[in-house]
Amino acid sequence: MRRQAPIALTALGLLGAACSSDPGFEGAKAPKIEAARNADGTIDDRSMCEWKGRADREASETAGPGAIQPNVRRVWQIVGTGEDRHRALVCREIDTNFDGVKDVVRRYNDKGESLHEESDANYDGRIDTWLTFANGRLAEVRIDSDHDGNPDEWKYYSGGKLARIKRDTNRDGKPDVWEIYRMGRLERMGVDIDADERVDRWDHDNELRRRLEDDERRKEEEAAAKKAAEDGGAADKANEAVDGGGSAEPSGDKK
Repeated sequence: MRRQAPIALTALGLLGAACSSDPGFEGAKAPKIEAARNADGTIDDRSMCEWKGRADREASETAGPGAIQPNVRRVWQIVGTGEDRHRALVCREIDTNFDGVKDVVRRYNDKGESLHEESDANYDGRIDTWLTFANGRLAEVRIDSDHDGNPDEWKYYSGGKLARIKRDTNRDGKPDVWEIYRMGRLERMGVDIDADERVDRWDHDNELRRRLEDDERRKEEEAAAKKAAEDGGAADKANEAVDGGGSAEPSGDKK
């Protein structure tokens, strides 16, 4: 049985490091177990990429920083024919703690953009963190913090920035805490007290709320001042046109 990962090694920290250009990161310090072996004596690394037995795919393995043996596998889809034949990366998996078992896998679309990622953040042999990407950017993270096989924390991103979080703190399978973020800071938090999946109390960051309200008020004042200046300028031009027309001398003599 694997030991619990260090508390400092959070799920997102692990994922960020594991899928960066440095797959090794803190792997040497993470828990390890003896990997199982197949009947032919080879190590069962619990591959999560689909490539074995497929003629349209190729796999390559490399050793990331800190690794003695290859711990990064990339799977390529063979597309096209003749001169158009080329490889496209469709899957990458990493053994981040060097125990012989792959614990992070990321899949890509035909443009090379990230689609999904799964990881075993505490190295117990079960997936507990799921990432979803939209247009190659992080859109959602689901975390199973109590390791019962079901997510109990959901994080949503907008434009690559954290926008809101839902949490199931009483482990009943339903969210009971909602966090709303703005400008990278927690703006307000809602709590469901009676387990009806509705917010019973909102707690606000009063300082941030005051700053946001001041910003909105200033923008409204600036917009009003700009409109008043534009209206004033239009009125001045209209008056000038009237004055100019009235002062013009009539042509010819009066009869």
